Amino acid sequence: MADGFRVDGFRVDGSWMLSVFVTDLQVEKRIRVKGDMHVGGVMFKLVEDLQGHDWSDHALFWPDRNQWLLRTKSTLDQYSVDAEATLTFTPMHKTLRVQLPDLRHLDCRVDFSAKCFNAVIDVCKELGIRHPEELSFAKPLEAQHLKYNYQSHAAVKSQRGDSLPADTNTFISKNGSAHSSNNSLDGPGTPRRLHSSGGHLNTRPLPSPTAVPSPPWDHSLPSTPRSPFAPTGSGTWRSNASHSPYSTMNSTLGGPGSPAHNVTMSSLDSLDSGLTHSPIVPAVQARRLMVHPHSLLERARMNVAWLDSSLSIMEQGIREFDTLLLRFKFYSFYDLDPKYDAVRINMLYEQAKWQILNEEIDCTEEEMLLFAGLQLQVNLQSSQPQPELNDSSMGADDIDSALNDLQVKLEGSHVNGNGDITQIPELSDYLRFFRPKKFTLKGYKRYWFVCKDLMLYLYKARDDVGQEPAFRVNLKGCEVTPDVVLASSKFGIKLEVPSPEGMSDMIIRCDSEQQYARWMAACRLGAKGKTMADASYDQEVRSILDFLAMQRPAPAPAINPQSLEISPEDYVPPRFIKKLKSKGGSCQGCRRQESLHQRILEAHANVVNCNLIESKMNYIKSWKALPEFGITYFVVKFLKAKREELLGIAFNRLMRMDLNGGHLKTWRYNTMKAWNVNWEVRHMMVQFDEESVVFECLSSDCKVVHEFIGGYIFLQVRSKDSSQTLDHELFHKLTGGWR
Repeated sequence: MADGFRVDGFRVDGSWMLSVFVTDLQVEKRIRVKGDMHVGGVMFKLVEDLQGHDWSDHALFWPDRNQWLLRTKSTLDQYSVDAEATLTFTPMHKTLRVQLPDLRHLDCRVDFSAKCFNAVIDVCKELGIRHPEELSFAKPLEAQHLKYNYQSHAAVKSQRGDSLPADTNTFISKNGSAHSSNNSLDGPGTPRRLHSSGGHLNTRPLPSPTAVPSPPWDHSLPSTPRSPFAPTGSGTWRSNASHSPYSTMNSTLGGPGSPAHNVTMSSLDSLDSGLTHSPIVPAVQARRLMVHPHSLLERARMNVAWLDSSLSIMEQGIREFDTLLLRFKFYSFYDLDPKYDAVRINMLYEQAKWQILNEEIDCTEEEMLLFAGLQLQVNLQSSQPQPELNDSSMGADDIDSALNDLQVKLEGSHVNGNGDITQIPELSDYLRFFRPKKFTLKGYKRYWFVCKDLMLYLYKARDDVGQEPAFRVNLKGCEVTPDVVLASSKFGIKLEVPSPEGMSDMIIRCDSEQQYARWMAACRLGAKGKTMADASYDQEVRSILDFLAMQRPAPAPAINPQSLEISPEDYVPPRFIKKLKSKGGSCQGCRRQESLHQRILEAHANVVNCNLIESKMNYIKSWKALPEFGITYFVVKFLKAKREELLGIAFNRLMRMDLNGGHLKTWRYNTMKAWNVNWEVRHMMVQFDEESVVFECLSSDCKVVHEFIGGYIFLQVRSKDSSQTLDHELFHKLTGGWR
């Protein structure tokens, strides 16, 4: 020992040298500290001799633990920082490339130290999107990610002995930051990938090292911020447009071969109108990078990409200039108002459109043509001047309609027709009934149906009412699916009824649209535990009839087919294109392409009188009417089960399904008592009134499942009074997964 120092560099007083890499200066500094020194004192000592720079936005980050040291009053000992640690002194606000639902890219200044939930709120505030709690960030996926469950990837890599990036979010692409040109975070001797320690039950979890291997990232996306405006031919924004930035159907903005749309957060004032409209044709590269799921299994594997809302984005492997997707995560859209939500409605429309075109949600041929017609009307209207949305524009008919809706809400729906709200509403008629069974050749039988309260009674004849029914069905908890083919006048309702053996199927066949709408509305409300006395019954009937009316093709197109050239591939999912081309040779295929063009124009004739906002709202309403709307799938394995199954999570229920989508059981949130995660074995338990279920999530981390359930519970407590103030504490309490 000499001059009070030991050979290893420690002083007798217990101080030691701490290595800190300063990213702004690209230098590593070593300062003498003690374990009882608080973080704020470390930062002050670090910058006291670094003059000429504003360090107010900087904080310490620990790469080896993948952790921000934000509590400035906490000591190094409390953070377990020792002499072997290398910290990073870096800005908290960094540039993040965000892909919007319309596939454009936006360079945003985001707080990388804030929780992901807060970062999304800040971005949505700048974009003018209300109710940011419905959105979240997701990591871009590659086709490789859809082939296997992420745990299978991790197991293979562990057997090979490959090093795995560990993180609090267990899904981190292998090359997740490869496209970043700024590696200033990594100081000398600092590994590029971050590592974290394991977690324990009832503590903030740090999951075991698992990751999905990914092919190399596409390097063609620009890695530095661009100017928000560029020359006309570049395909980016133009600030001096006299009306909508997309003036024609063949606009150069976002046309084939154009680069990805890029704007910066500083130019949002100029983009106030631009964000309410999107390119008719997106950048070719952005569309090419989209993944295309081909089964429910692959759709379930897509949900591995969601970020953890309770952790900062930097703690989840995201670095400056990396790309994240901003998407609507929870399919419960509150208070959509065209007057205030022009940007939000446009982004919802774009996400719905790409879900349909990308085959992330199934639809029938009639529904597909309806979506194509609405999309064409949106494209045509985007170049037209639109009426101003204000209170004075409301006509007498709109006022009468609003007053009628208010009366229904206050008094209830008078289904019995005499206005007597004390009488229990009842629906009865002759319908055909079929109960599918294996190896059966029996067809539909005619029964007298009676729907009262939440029960469905089937009698062999009308005169048998009052006697024991032939069948009795409790609608509460049923899965109700439309089985409609307008071309053949088929109006069916498929009921999946809970039973001790699982879900049993029943099919009801109606004779007309009016009959179908009344019974479909009654079944849907009954499945939710509501009777026909509910104020929403009449509105549900009208919505069903409107949806059917829009699907019925018009006698002739409203536009001359020769005057408008459209590419069916931009309006129709690939499955329908392949279906048409597979029916004949090249000449026949061309004729069928012309026929498809004609059918799109005929579907468009039904909505030709809708303005831009009405077309988008009708698209969203039709999207919400699809049977699979709002169901998020996960591959799970239930306790004591022998094979993998699917778990479907919707805004009001959980569904146990086989891998082909068949319903096995449904649990409603109103019967749920609690949901918990055992972080040691990564199993999730959900407690209901009648039972408790335990399962392991295979396609993503169990935290993602937990967050979906808690998020929907959080969204259900919103009200007009509290909608303007987000309860952050309640959100994290419901979705955090730890105490």
